[in-house]
Order: sequence, then C-alpha cells, then structure tokens
Amino acid sequence: MNRLLAIARFIDLMNEKIGRSISWLALIMILVQFVVVVMRYIFGMGSIFMQESIVYMHALIFLVAAGYTLLHDGHVRVDIFYGSATPQRKALVNFLGVLVFLWPMCMLILIVSTKFITAAWAVREGSPEGSGIQAIYLLKTVIWIFAGLLILQGYSLLVNSWLVMRGIKADYDHAAAVGGGGADTEGGGL
Repeated sequence: MNRLLAIARFIDLMNEKIGRSISWLALIMILVQFVVVVMRYIFGMGSIFMQESIVYMHALIFLVAAGYTLLHDGHVRVDIFYGSATPQRKALVNFLGVLVFLWPMCMLILIVSTKFITAAWAVREGSPEGSGIQAIYLLKTVIWIFAGLLILQGYSLLVNSWLVMRGIKADYDHAAAVGGGGADTEGGGL
C-alpha cells in the first residue's frame, strides 16, 4: 500500500506543478487579448496569429489543468448528498465515480480522438489562414494529455478514497499532501 500511496503522491505533485504553471497562461491570455483589442480599435491593425493564440491558450488552460482541478476537488458536481456526507461516504462516491464515470469517459475520449488526432498529425494540420498558427495538430494532441492527466489523477483519487474507506486516512483532502488545500480554501483553485 505504501508503494501505491507513493505513486498517488507523485501524481498529486505532478498535477499540482502542471496546474500552477499552466495557470500563468490565463494572465498571458488576458494581456494578448488586450493587445489585440488595442491594435484593432486604436491602430486599425489585426493579427490572426495573436487571435488564434488566445484560442490555443484557452484550450491549454482548460485541458491541461483538468487534473489539477480534480486534485483540488474543483469540478462541478451535483452534491445533493455529497456535501453533507461523512468522509467515508464521500470516499465511496469518489471511488465509484472514478471507476464508473471518470476512467470510462477518459478511455472513450482517447479511443474516439485517436483517428482525429492521427489524421491531423498525418498532414501536420495548420490554420486555414496563412498567417495563423500552423500547429493545430499539436493543439489536438492536448486532448490525449487531458485524458492522460485525468486518468492519473483518478488513480490518486482512487487510492486516497480507498484509504479513507478503510479507515487508514481520516479525511478526504489529498490535495493537502502537495501543500495545497481543497477548492474551498483560499488560493486552492486556478
């Protein structure tokens, strides 16, 4: 069990670092958007490359930070019973949620997106605009990264939920292992 927990902690730390790093793209995206607006409405100039970069950054923030969000329990859930449940009950819901919903959905995403992504790589798909970003194939590859990071974070959630259900861990907040709190704590989310 110590080895499983060590792997889970490594995954937590990895997603913590990835999430904190990728969150800087939000600031960069805002600054680029500001420059695009100023260029367009004050100077009458446009940049397709800069406009497309905003879409790329937006996609990267949401797709790559999904594991970080799961680590900090920041995903939206319908918690009619979850919010007031005991830590053991929450652990059971999370344990079953990973096995029944998260992992099957991630596997479906990987399977369905494979043809889509490999076709993009085969032609090195780029922007239809000549001055756009010629790396759509790279952006599409982030779908695999998204699913992979969620599968890994799901493993950590599974291990930590198992420990809570068995009474080995008293609480549910496995994000505390990386020095962060849950999504409800100040500074816990993106």
